[in-house]
Amino acid sequence: MTATADGRLDPEYDSEPVAVGDRPAALLGAGRWQPEDAGPARPAGEGQGQGPADAREALARATAHLLSLQSPEGWWKGDLETNVTMDAEDLLLRQFLGIRTEEQTAATAEWIRSQQREDGTWATFHGGPAELSTTVEAYVALKLAGDDPNAPHMLAAARHIRSAGGIAAARVFTRIWLALFGWWPWERLPEMPPEIIFLPKWLPLNIYAFGCWARQTIVPLTVVSSHRPVRPAPFALTELHTDPADPYPTRPLAPATSWDGLFERLDRVLHAYHHRAFRPLRKLAVTQACRWIVERQEADGCWGGIQPPAVYSLIALHLEGYELDHPVMKAGLASFDRFTVHTEDGMRWMEACQSPVWDTCLATIALVDAGLPRDHPALVAAADWMLDEEITSRGDWSVKRPGLPAGGWAFEFENDTYPDIDDTAEVVLALRRVGHPEPARLDAAVDRAVLWNLGMQSKNGAWGAFDVDNTSKLPNRLPFCDFGEVVDPPSADVTAHVVEMLAETGLAADRRTRRGIEWLLRNQEADGSWFGRWGTNYIYGTGSVLPALAAAGVPDEHPAVRRAVRWLEDRQNADGGWGEDMRSYEDPAQWAGRGDSTASQTAWALMALLAAGEGPRGRANPAVERGVAWLVRTQLPEGTWDEPQFTGTGFPWDFSINYHLYRLVFPVTALGRYLDAAPAIGASR
Repeated sequence: MTATADGRLDPEYDSEPVAVGDRPAALLGAGRWQPEDAGPARPAGEGQGQGPADAREALARATAHLLSLQSPEGWWKGDLETNVTMDAEDLLLRQFLGIRTEEQTAATAEWIRSQQREDGTWATFHGGPAELSTTVEAYVALKLAGDDPNAPHMLAAARHIRSAGGIAAARVFTRIWLALFGWWPWERLPEMPPEIIFLPKWLPLNIYAFGCWARQTIVPLTVVSSHRPVRPAPFALTELHTDPADPYPTRPLAPATSWDGLFERLDRVLHAYHHRAFRPLRKLAVTQACRWIVERQEADGCWGGIQPPAVYSLIALHLEGYELDHPVMKAGLASFDRFTVHTEDGMRWMEACQSPVWDTCLATIALVDAGLPRDHPALVAAADWMLDEEITSRGDWSVKRPGLPAGGWAFEFENDTYPDIDDTAEVVLALRRVGHPEPARLDAAVDRAVLWNLGMQSKNGAWGAFDVDNTSKLPNRLPFCDFGEVVDPPSADVTAHVVEMLAETGLAADRRTRRGIEWLLRNQEADGSWFGRWGTNYIYGTGSVLPALAAAGVPDEHPAVRRAVRWLEDRQNADGGWGEDMRSYEDPAQWAGRGDSTASQTAWALMALLAAGEGPRGRANPAVERGVAWLVRTQLPEGTWDEPQFTGTGFPWDFSINYHLYRLVFPVTALGRYLDAAPAIGASR
């Protein structure tokens, strides 16, 4: 395959489009696609790498440790750590519902205290700056737990809150929690009318114009907003206002000619409507919203497998008369028990989400790349579990794609409404690596998944995470959307994973794959990197794109590949590793590709360089050798790596994630590819 100087692929690379639903079955059954001038693909396990013995030993330890973490059912799941707002909101929810226990409170408060920094504040990621809203919620939770506001740690937190603008400067969602107890007036919050449920799908700002995570949160919040409930506050929070005499200052409106000014004035109209709403219409809207909520409760009781929709759905349904012993409420509350992590020293913290499908497919890929036999019982068990998790029912994605057959995977244990494109692509890559005893069963699931992913391609040729063409900029302008992304536009990392999957399944030459590749080439940053939407950040994006381009046959000499290699070489730390701080989302000029070395980010950089032809079986590159040496040198005795840094992303900058399994699965993958998956590395359970 060749490419033109402007980065577009040559027309000769094109093929006849293959329509979803009538693709020849033999196309997906073919082996890994290779350009005509490339040799046949070598199955994992063939060949003997020339890497040093210490790298081989490190990989053997890591492989054994990863195998030891597999569940009896075949899945892997690492803890998913976020920030203490999850824990504070859990206590506030239980306080609101009247079910908070002293045992839960004490264990949660101990965790929140353990995360407080020396200056009295809390951050949203390890080593990050103080974050006002997180500090407000943590303070309130500790006061709820009985901490004396005159204690040094509480005084320090309150002092910072006041210096940062007080409660009035906190984000909308924090002030919503406070409004539930009368600590903030509902009149000073953006209005969210439940009548939004009636907006047709072709109108801007209908619920399907929001990303699925925002949609699931906004619909229950419209019900809560219609009630404006206030439970008696157990204490006052006057110490958190900059001016107790004027605790609810009025902010000046933005110019009427701006989008912000327009929506602020619309919000005033909606506030007036709240007091004059046509009651039959309001009642019908609330009823319809509650029906929408209940229909989307998952089998495990959660909503979308994530915390925010679950807590607000429970509050909304409770306000509408659902008693705590109602099956919907009981299942929802029980789901939080599965999100609870109990530490050995008696603390309790909450996962915002759980990632078993993601962790399992990544672990499977890693183990095969490490040289584990493709028919190893651990891999077959993982494949069986993933096959059982396939989603064949229709969810919200079908609003934009009503004729597309279902087929794909979600991130969580139970989330049939919102399969995602990223997980589906990686699961296919994992399944294709396994020597399964029922190949027809596996191939059928892969075929369905590929058809679904192809059908979810956005009109610009790329892929988002959950929806098609979810790119409107209007939702982000709404006054209550001041926290994180509320839309789901295509991203380089997701698009790269889909392109890699399509190449793996024989569709590298398909027109739709070509469009994805061309989008990636057009969206390369000027410095040679790619932006990572769902991982931190430019290292993650680049670490996703280069393996995809290589799989699709883009030559190592392509200018885009060379620019990316130079960028990675330039960003390598003096210690040999790579790292990138979450602040790269806010300040890429200073932080893109910069930060303390981490195991996961070093692995991403190595995976990218190896895919670009750097390393033992390509161009000799000292950066690769130094990166491998860093992984070997920093490995812990049990075979994993220490990684307190957050390298995963929920919302860029606003919501950061520490996937506890990333520090293991990605180094295993990188070391395995560096050593060419030597068969001697395979470990047994």
